[in-house]
Amino acid sequence: MAICELRGVGRTYGSGPASVHAVRDVDLAVDAGEFTVFVGPSGSGKTTLLNLVGCLDQPTSGEVLVDGRATSGLADADLARLRAERIGFIFQSFNLIPVLTAHENVELAMRLAGARDSAARSREMLKEVGLEGLETRRPNQLSGGQQQRVAIARALARRPALVIADEPTANLDSSNGAQVLDIMRRLNERDGTTFLFSTHDPAVMARARRVVVLKDGRILSDESRETGAAGGDTASGGRP
Repeated sequence: MAICELRGVGRTYGSGPASVHAVRDVDLAVDAGEFTVFVGPSGSGKTTLLNLVGCLDQPTSGEVLVDGRATSGLADADLARLRAERIGFIFQSFNLIPVLTAHENVELAMRLAGARDSAARSREMLKEVGLEGLETRRPNQLSGGQQQRVAIARALARRPALVIADEPTANLDSSNGAQVLDIMRRLNERDGTTFLFSTHDPAVMARARRVVVLKDGRILSDESRETGAAGGDTASGGRP
């Protein structure tokens, strides 16, 4: 079963002559363990699709399913619970709380989700992303790459089935961006966590196993580059 699926999904903002059709009649299924990227020019619908999959927005038409469960009929509290339990988010602006340490940023997210092992799990994940010894530093005491690693630890600490990353390397230099991508790819391969990105970054595209190209809110092409949960370089055909 697909971890998320879009069936005939459209999203329109506004009405009448001023309306904007951000997404148009999109059909897409993402299976567990994928490392998939949305690419396309600004305004192509990448972020809108991520927001729909992440239950941060609702479609104007069609249906979004997460773990086989339709989301359009869910109450706000149920959507919030679904996000907390099943979906992790990584943003290009990091979105860390400035007055909290790296450890506290990760632990707070877990506590809000009702996790009981929040302190130990926070330390474990910060070590996993290479920040052991920096747990007590606040965001302004960390580099951009280190802040993004905290954001990754925060997103993965609750062991989500799906991680959504909107332009995760946009505010990083090439070296830090590569390190962040390597961390995410390693966690994808080892733990089977599904990653769904949007990006303009060729380095992200190069590491993706599946590339979905968008234009004017529609899927222009959909290509799988590798097969197997652990990666490899075996090319497969494009998806229909």
